[in-house]
Amino acid sequence: MKAALPHLLALCALIGICAPQAKADAIADFYKGRTVTVVVSSSAAGGYDTLARAVARHMGRHMPGNPVFIVRNMPGAGGMTATNFLYNNADKDGSVIGVVQNNTPFEPLFGTKEARYEPVKFNWLGSPSSETAMVLIWHAVPVSSVAELKAREVAVGVSGANSTPAFFTRLLNATLGTKMKPVNGYPGQNDVLLAMERGELDGHPSAFFSSVRSTRPAWLRDKTAKAIVQYGPEKLAELLDGRPFLVPPGIPVERLAALREAFAATMADPDFLAEGEKMGLGLNAPRTGAQIQAVMERAYQSPPRVIDRLRQLNVP
Repeated sequence: MKAALPHLLALCALIGICAPQAKADAIADFYKGRTVTVVVSSSAAGGYDTLARAVARHMGRHMPGNPVFIVRNMPGAGGMTATNFLYNNADKDGSVIGVVQNNTPFEPLFGTKEARYEPVKFNWLGSPSSETAMVLIWHAVPVSSVAELKAREVAVGVSGANSTPAFFTRLLNATLGTKMKPVNGYPGQNDVLLAMERGELDGHPSAFFSSVRSTRPAWLRDKTAKAIVQYGPEKLAELLDGRPFLVPPGIPVERLAALREAFAATMADPDFLAEGEKMGLGLNAPRTGAQIQAVMERAYQSPPRVIDRLRQLNVP
């Protein structure tokens, strides 16, 4: 028995050494030669799409097995079409991740019936930035101040009655007394900006600074459009910041860990950061998945009076 003990200890040590490598190999074996789909809850060529494609170009290098990342646009219902898909229908094996509009995770909190998901059950990967949104008005529209925005009705583009831009339109109208009129039917921010160029719309109620800077870099510089109101996370108690990346609930924990590590490594990747700077993506304050998860949990524990007020504003 004594003679066998050293062999037993050696075997245990060997297992202890090899077990982490075996786990790493299992993750690499799963992702090797595989395609990971990045579902984007908005239309092509907009800010979310531009950011998702930049992440997709770099994240595979930081994953075991080096899978190929591709982007799939799934606009509709103010981002809820993609979010519902990610929660209810997407593969839950780590081969699908998503980037959703930053108001979408809070639609169930607002009482939106179309939101068929529980945000606290998503696996959050993180966010590359903290966003500043703007009420953006076309240069030819005779509105250059909040006072004029309160005195004159302006037509602003939204993707649906329950979309992020529509919610901000109602919020600003209720709190500032502005007279913005939402016009439905524009799948994403880029579609609204194109409509402004064509003279169909007066403006956008919640254009993200980083998106405008990356897709229309000359607009603010040349005063092609005017930022009448600027607002950021502090205005809404951090409920609406960033561009969150997530994974459907129920994926294996070791693959979730690998995805989170790869996302964090991508956010620190010099090549990714250089590309983001060149494209004006505004990679200013990355958030971890744990930080976003904490925001979700705090939001869904808000006092009933706060939730009631948000739901009143959320009614089209």
